[in-house]
Amino acid sequence: MNTSFEKDLLALLPRLRRFAIGLSGNPSDGDDLCQMTIERALANRSRWEEGTRLDSWMYRIMRNIWIDEGRKATRSLQTFVAEEAGVGVGGDGAQEAAVELSNVDRAMQKLPEDQREAVLLVMVEGYAYKEAAEIVGCPVGTLNSRLVRGRDALMAMLGEAS
Repeated sequence: MNTSFEKDLLALLPRLRRFAIGLSGNPSDGDDLCQMTIERALANRSRWEEGTRLDSWMYRIMRNIWIDEGRKATRSLQTFVAEEAGVGVGGDGAQEAAVELSNVDRAMQKLPEDQREAVLLVMVEGYAYKEAAEIVGCPVGTLNSRLVRGRDALMAMLGEAS
């Protein structure tokens, strides 16, 4: 395996995991999705074209796996923090931040999948509209529409003026 490919893949892991958790709604399922993505990328390493963006390729693989796996019909909303970790919440004075993150996570999970993907890719991961549109396989205008609707819905759910 190409050491540059390996190094670049390792450098992407935190971002891939963050996106996977955002898609799936919890760290456990996110880790599974991230693992499946890495397995598929390694198995199909020969399909990646040298000189192209590895991150876009990986996000596309992850998104396709997520679509292939499908969403479960009913899923209880979970926070970023496991229940067992609740004992330590508040010990460092970050109670408000933990509550706000939990509120944002619950609001994100209420968004339709296409809007959630757009918000995650553009607002969380920092992709340009064109790059995010390529990852999800839609025109830039469609992605922009999804992003605007998703952002407005989030702001409404969180009680902020749009």
